[in-house]
Amino acid sequence: MTPLRVVSGSANPRLAAAVAELLDVEPPGCALERFPDGEIRPIVGHVGGQDVYVVQPTSPPVNDNVLELLLLLDACRRSRAARVTAVVPYFGYARQDRRTRPGQALGLRVVAEAIAGAGADRLVVIEPHTAALESVSPIPVETLTAIPLLAERISPAHGGNAVIVAPDAGAVRLAERYAALTGDPVALVRKHRESETRVTAIELLGTVDHRAAVIVDDMISTGATLEAAVDILRYRAADIVVAAGHGPLTAAAERLRRLGVRRVVVTDTVAHEAVTPPFEVCSVAPLLAEAIASMHNDRPLHELFVRT
Repeated sequence: MTPLRVVSGSANPRLAAAVAELLDVEPPGCALERFPDGEIRPIVGHVGGQDVYVVQPTSPPVNDNVLELLLLLDACRRSRAARVTAVVPYFGYARQDRRTRPGQALGLRVVAEAIAGAGADRLVVIEPHTAALESVSPIPVETLTAIPLLAERISPAHGGNAVIVAPDAGAVRLAERYAALTGDPVALVRKHRESETRVTAIELLGTVDHRAAVIVDDMISTGATLEAAVDILRYRAADIVVAAGHGPLTAAAERLRRLGVRRVVVTDTVAHEAVTPPFEVCSVAPLLAEAIASMHNDRPLHELFVRT
């Protein structure tokens, strides 16, 4: 059988190392040279004839990590890897899936095509912001879900006395997927976005009745949407918990601390250096390891796959 190899970029080496350990393969190795002008040159070890999985989320700084991913893929292809899979747990530019006014680019398609052009045979992501990724990608996309991992982490603490809250209409389907696993009812916060960093909650649709409110979203960036949801739930819920698949937390960490949310559970699709309460990290390493093992052995992914 073709040997399996995990290669790590610099965006989240801890996650790549955990995946390699679970797969019982050689720890990922890659040198990254930096020139005085900021230019980078990643160098991979021997991968000739191997089934290579390049683990590199394109999290902030997004542009740097996207370029490093492309160079890593090209390096593996030029080193005669038998097959190269880009494992991008957090996919930057996923929000640029359509043009909202003239003169804009379709960033999602540009990045997907660049990944294919750099040498990837397949792409693995965890719950991108849009379902359009697979339709614009020139190569097969495996879209995995971390919802069962997160639901298992948050559910036992409330003893079945919780409500899953979608912080806006776009998160309703996500909330329903959580609720299908936890057995809790769903509520929706209707919002009005004033700017990228300011959101106002209009009304709460559904009943909380002093139960625990579990606000779920695909990612946390500025925290504006979550702040609006917390404001409307503050005097209705007995407890407020947040769960999100991705936590870039670019401007949200201090904002969420000020809100007094008891728990904020995110995954490690984005690297987190120092995590202190109320933040908790749920690792996706077992999910990625299982997916990679299945792909390496050409087995179907079954329950790892996102179902919309």
